[in-house]
Amino acid sequence: MAVLNLSFSACGFMGIYQLGVLRAFLKHGKPMLRAVKGYAGASAGALVATVLVTAPDRVEHCKEFTYRFASEVRRQRLGAVTPGYDFMHALREGIEEILPLDAHEIAGDRLHISITHSRTRRNHLVSHFASREDLIKVLLASSFVPLYAGIKAVEYQGQTWMDGGLTDSLPIFPVGRTITVSPFSGPQDVCPRQAGLVNVRLKVANMNMMFSTENIIRLRRALFPATVKMRVAVSCQCGQNPGCRFSRKNT
Repeated sequence: MAVLNLSFSACGFMGIYQLGVLRAFLKHGKPMLRAVKGYAGASAGALVATVLVTAPDRVEHCKEFTYRFASEVRRQRLGAVTPGYDFMHALREGIEEILPLDAHEIAGDRLHISITHSRTRRNHLVSHFASREDLIKVLLASSFVPLYAGIKAVEYQGQTWMDGGLTDSLPIFPVGRTITVSPFSGPQDVCPRQAGLVNVRLKVANMNMMFSTENIIRLRRALFPATVKMRVAVSCQCGQNPGCRFSRKNT
């Protein structure tokens, strides 16, 4: 059997869609997941990949945290950029709640997280984590959007890093097939299938997406989450449906 890998795109608060896909994979695609050798992700996609690798039993907990986090950001007068609001602190608290104590050991050489060097703007994929704290720092770095999430980039191994989605928003493994998951309509294996200008695509940091009104709305919701829990829940269900179809077709 060909080597299988799984990659989740950068997508901000639209990560709730990917959690829906994850639920479907865990329910209907276990044979497929057993064949997966490498997992990758950028930004919110890195968080989803980490949950799948280290704490698949905590998907519901992760979903509830996403609801709370989105609601908290929405309550801020200027969203995440509201003066005095610490976006990264809130994210760290959620990560610490979800990850098991040995997450770094479970993730080692299986999980590949996309981060961007703040000075050179070069992409790095990190797959070895000396400690749980190192894993948390890399996840925070992969989610740090300058100005939106704060001013000071995340320090890791003596250097500063920021959102991996800025340089490689959908990591592809060099060996084998990479199954790609994204909440934006495009050529990815699992993504919303919607009408649009099919001959017009945007390439954003290594990820192709369809140019459509729906994708523009999704891009906005990635940074400015839906206003009520029901809309966020709908995004989760929207991910679960194509996830089910893909799992059944490939199992």
